[in-house]
Parts: sequence; structure tokens; C-alpha cells
Amino acid sequence: MSKLNEQAIYNKEFNVEFKGYSTLEVDTFLDQVILDYQYFNFELQKAKEIIQQLQQQNALLQSKLIEAQGKANVLSNVDNNINQVDLLKRLAKLEQEVYNK
Repeated sequence: MSKLNEQAIYNKEFNVEFKGYSTLEVDTFLDQVILDYQYFNFELQKAKEIIQQLQQQNALLQSKLIEAQGKANVLSNVDNNINQVDLLKRLAKLEQEVYNK
């Protein structure tokens, strides 16, 4: 969890000593800033890796979806052809019955 935010950095005031700011206080504060930036960079890298993994999974799922849709279209065409063949067979039988009588 981040210890600092923009407002905390902006509002930070250092005590003024005889020769300027307290070196220890400034160093301690900057150490906190460095740790926060290191944490931020670590979290950012983790997020980028997760995004990359999710993008790969998404691409894989999209290709599977396209493949499944193609198979569904083929099956739909096969069903239509079977229905047409059945219809033609039935029609041929009816014609035979009608013309044979």
C-alpha cells in the first residue's frame, strides 16, 4: 500500500535549521518517496503482466469462437441440405404415387 500521495508530497514541510533544512528529515522523507515509487513500479509491472496474459487469453478465446462459429455454419448448411434431400425424396414418392395410380 502506498504511504504517500500527491497531496502529502505537496504539503510536506521541512524544519529549517541554522544551515538550512534538516538533512536527516529530508533524507527520511526522500527514502519514503523512493520506496513508494519502487512499490508503484512493482505494481505497474504486475498489472502490465496481467494485462498481457488476459490479452493472450482473449485472443485464444476469440480464435476458438471463430472456429466454433465456422463449425456451426457448416452444421447448419448440412442440416439444410439434409432437409432439402428429405423433402425431395418425399416429393419423389408423392409423384410416384400420384402418377402410378
